[in-house]
Amino acid sequence: MKPKARFFADKTESGVRCALCPRGCDIPNGGLGSCGVRGCENGKGVLPFYGHVTAMSMDPVEKKPLFHFRPGSSIFSVGFVGCNLRCPFCQNWRISRNVSVQGNRMTPADIVSIALRKDAGAIAFTYSEPLVHAEFLLDCMSLARRRGIANVLVTNGCAGGDAAEQILSLADAVNVDLKCFSGDTYSMILGAPREGGRGTVFDFIRLARAKDVHVEVTTLVVPGMNDSAGELDACADFIASVNAETDGPGIPWHLSAYRPDYQWKAPPTDPAFLSGLKKRAGKKLAFVYAGNVPGEENDTSCHGCGKLLLRRLGYRTEKHGLSASVGGGAFFSCSHCGVKTGIVS
Repeated sequence: MKPKARFFADKTESGVRCALCPRGCDIPNGGLGSCGVRGCENGKGVLPFYGHVTAMSMDPVEKKPLFHFRPGSSIFSVGFVGCNLRCPFCQNWRISRNVSVQGNRMTPADIVSIALRKDAGAIAFTYSEPLVHAEFLLDCMSLARRRGIANVLVTNGCAGGDAAEQILSLADAVNVDLKCFSGDTYSMILGAPREGGRGTVFDFIRLARAKDVHVEVTTLVVPGMNDSAGELDACADFIASVNAETDGPGIPWHLSAYRPDYQWKAPPTDPAFLSGLKKRAGKKLAFVYAGNVPGEENDTSCHGCGKLLLRRLGYRTEKHGLSASVGGGAFFSCSHCGVKTGIVS
């Protein structure tokens, strides 16, 4: 049986309109949308890459990066092809921009079975952009939840409406790439539509938080694109505003060092500059980390009393000062002051 294509709207004169993301691609018969994986046949939406898996790996959860979700655990990571953005510095362009990459056709049952066999407590949909495979995600995530496996997304957040609602209802944790704050940069450099591109990402983060999904945010600091103080201050202010809308200690923000790749040839992010940004953002946010910088200290301290909670050595994490919540809840508390840490156990 062909998988059901759920996120397509009305027919157009030449084909069908995709309703997954703010692009709203009009896909002609026999063609594909801008993401390269959602198509049209006989005036109906089709999913020619449903279950086309190009990468699988057991990873430390910290590699996603998720620092406050089941720290020290391993996660089964699954990747696809295609993306609905056009980032010229993409670190995974070999699969995001090349849908001819060889892979294995897999069912949701295949994915969940492998996760169970590997004794993985969570599955991460990652590497390229998972949201463009929304139908496959929903089928996998529904089955995983029934089998007691957590669902994690590593995503650009460029999907809204019913797709975002349904997927986030099944998600346990997300790491969302907040590429920048500027709407012009999202449209002119990253290839998002001028209307709704940046706003969709903001809404996705807010919706995830409102649905009690564990949220962490990553910003790749790219010289010449988003590395000004004003730009990064605006990103920090946005995250702080989302924190203020909900209870809890706040969203961890990962500032990640860029290295030249794909079409962007600027020099790498200066580690000292990134460390300075981390300190600056720490005045507004409780948890800020610097990634892709060897030797950078990324320990987690309690936002209540300042005592050490998690010590990190690369991707290895040691727990200090964490107590399981009373009644077996999902979150650790600080063993020193008792405050809820927001770290998922």
